[in-house]
Amino acid sequence: MADINIQRKKSAPSPWLLVLLAALALAVAAYFFLRQEPADEPAPPNATGMEAQPADSLAPGSAAEQARATPPPADAPADSVNLAHEDNSTAETLAAQATGNPANPNYAVNGLRKLTGVLVALADRDDLRDPTITEQRDNLTSATNRLGEASTSLRPGFVAAAGLIKAMQQKAYPELEGAANDLVSLAGQLSGRHATPADQQQNKQFLTQAAAAVRMLSEPAH
Repeated sequence: MADINIQRKKSAPSPWLLVLLAALALAVAAYFFLRQEPADEPAPPNATGMEAQPADSLAPGSAAEQARATPPPADAPADSVNLAHEDNSTAETLAAQATGNPANPNYAVNGLRKLTGVLVALADRDDLRDPTITEQRDNLTSATNRLGEASTSLRPGFVAAAGLIKAMQQKAYPELEGAANDLVSLAGQLSGRHATPADQQQNKQFLTQAAAAVRMLSEPAH
């Protein structure tokens, strides 16, 4: 009788094993994918479509850059710098103001502002810097820092302006002694108001004489 060869049928792999292997492969792939660092992204554009620049960067030739490139003198107080540059006063603009109508409500205060501006600029000149002139300049800016307020007397400003002119004259302009003394005397007689015709004429006289003195102070000292 012939022998019958009986072979056992191999069992199929468990489906759970296949699932486990697939999950393991996905985990390895995800690990290597997420591990890569993303490339640096460019800065988002601003509203104009241009890339944003640092806040402290300045365009060449801008007003801010020019202001930073030309700082005021180290010993000049902030309020004096503002008066000197805000009004752009010169001997010519002061003289023009002095020839105006003294009955104008703003005649005296505008004249004192212009006088303060040009005197502060002169006080910062290299050949006119000394402790006395610096002190008188500070007195002037302190006396005129409230000119815009109502009912502010103009007399302290006029007196301080005359004092600064006198200090500059003593420093480098001996020929101006008489004119400077007259200004100091006239400033002491001013009421500081501009309501009456007498007040107005006094203000005009002071500003006219001050403009003449400033014109000479604007010339190089001999």
